[in-house]
Amino acid sequence: MKVSLAKRVSALTPSTTLAITAKAKEMKALGIDVIGLGAGEPDFNTPKHIIQAAYDSLIEGHTKYTPSGGTPQLKEAVISKFKQDQNLTYKPSEIIVTSGAKHALYTLFQVLLDDGDEVIIPTPYWVSYPEQVKLAGGNPVIVEGKQENSYKITPEQLSQSITERTKAVIINSPSNPTGMIYSDEELKAIGQICLERNILIVSDEIYEKLVYDGNTHTSIAEISEELKNQTIIINGVSKSHSMTGWRIGYAAGNETVIKAMTNLASHSTSNPTTTSQYGAVAAYTGDQQPVENMRKSFEERLNIVFEKLNNIPGFDCIKPQGAFYLFPNVKEAARLTGYESVDIFVQALLEEAKVAVIPGSGFGSEDNIRLSYATSLESMEQAIERIHEFVVKKSQ
Repeated sequence: MKVSLAKRVSALTPSTTLAITAKAKEMKALGIDVIGLGAGEPDFNTPKHIIQAAYDSLIEGHTKYTPSGGTPQLKEAVISKFKQDQNLTYKPSEIIVTSGAKHALYTLFQVLLDDGDEVIIPTPYWVSYPEQVKLAGGNPVIVEGKQENSYKITPEQLSQSITERTKAVIINSPSNPTGMIYSDEELKAIGQICLERNILIVSDEIYEKLVYDGNTHTSIAEISEELKNQTIIINGVSKSHSMTGWRIGYAAGNETVIKAMTNLASHSTSNPTTTSQYGAVAAYTGDQQPVENMRKSFEERLNIVFEKLNNIPGFDCIKPQGAFYLFPNVKEAARLTGYESVDIFVQALLEEAKVAVIPGSGFGSEDNIRLSYATSLESMEQAIERIHEFVVKKSQ
């Protein structure tokens, strides 16, 4: 049987993250000592009180469908979280709980975009942003966040990128892959342009709890009531509470948009997993000390390995302010070692140094690589030592 696939699927770009991860796993299965630094999830287990709450919900018989937009209890927990953390006030009708933050973004673009509508996406970007926009019939408009501006776009760049088809701009702070945070002043300036040009702000705040060295996270929705009304916040418990596999995210914002997202979800996922929702309630209403303990561990690792990474010949890294990634520019290291591109350099690191990192090309930044420090300090230090030795040897 010959099957013809839909054009929208054929146009998707394969995930470089998954490709490298699959290759590393294949090598490990053959007994090769590969150190993987591609992880996009915390290396801590979900806190015990969350697991217990989920278990209790099963024993109590909470195993049936829930409302498509999430249980009332979880919506209230999310609302309380917003009020406590950011002094933002939302109604239940302005919240949708989804099967992960990725699903929240996907559903948002599906209800927001018509064919040809444009979404401004700063680089470096999380790999799924452009693909999700394309799946909704939209056009990703890529704007370079330059290294000299800490990989963030300027208000001038945003203004120059807006056309009559621009529907939204994505702000990811702290950023995956760079770990950079937009300052209050930067957010105000970007927000003012969006208000003047009636551009929706999609604020991806999934790493908000993971900030270091005295840095703080501000949501653009906190700055003014006008900007709150112009913003859809995307968040979830995956990174903050080490619940990546539980698949609970949410969106908060304009009631009309949230209603449309809920209607769409009712025809796709029916509802987020019931047990996971009970766990997420415990995540937000229970003990937050495990969240802080995890944040401190990441901060400690960052402060130990950052300088070691920057001491590798040809590596140029800005110290991240949040998330759990390092995103060095390694164009010079690739040149020193005789490789034509960073992608080929990454492949050589895996095959010869036995270290798996993610090429920056998957994030729209061909001169960089992404390394995750959501792994043990011992593994991280050993991996950096291997990379250092590889570069020095190849440069001779």
